[in-house]
Amino acid sequence: MRIITVSREFGSGGRVLGRKIADILGYDYYDREIISTLARENGMDEQYLEQMLPGHQWSTLPLSMKKCFSPSASIRNSSVSLLVKEKEVIRSIAAKGRNCLIVGRNADWYLQDYDPLNIFVCASMESKIRRCMERQDDMRNMSAKDLEKTIRNVDRNRKTAREVIAGNTWGCSSTYHLTLNTTGCDLGRLARSASDFITAWFAE
Repeated sequence: MRIITVSREFGSGGRVLGRKIADILGYDYYDREIISTLARENGMDEQYLEQMLPGHQWSTLPLSMKKCFSPSASIRNSSVSLLVKEKEVIRSIAAKGRNCLIVGRNADWYLQDYDPLNIFVCASMESKIRRCMERQDDMRNMSAKDLEKTIRNVDRNRKTAREVIAGNTWGCSSTYHLTLNTTGCDLGRLARSASDFITAWFAE
């Protein structure tokens, strides 16, 4: 079994790139499917979970709780409880034993014992703003200044969430096997090149 995880800056195109890589390699692809499973198993609204999990709402959560992420931990905070359940869903995906690619959700940390290939996708701020304007329906009418603020806030929350969950730094190059900068790149060609690297990496 081979597992790929894709972490990405908001607006970098990591989700699209991950889908293309999965299609090229014939891997199962997981992104919103994780949200759907969480919602179904817990009787919750998908849109609510979509808002809660990516933002993680960590402003009121002490960093000292980073050691508490296990299904048996007695934690009252609803955001932490959701993350525990999210971890369980991600672990259940890996337990299926199929080649898969998982986008976001700290899958690289949760699945360390499966030795996944971890990818980080980044881009220049100008490129991320442009991509959001082109691809995000709810952001097309936002100013570049407001978009930049949104991008920085989302990525700041992702960084804080990673510190809480794992005690390490989100986006740190030493955490990943491959970092892809999508600035000025055609995602289709980049996906093909990345797929060649991935195939060689797993072969070794």
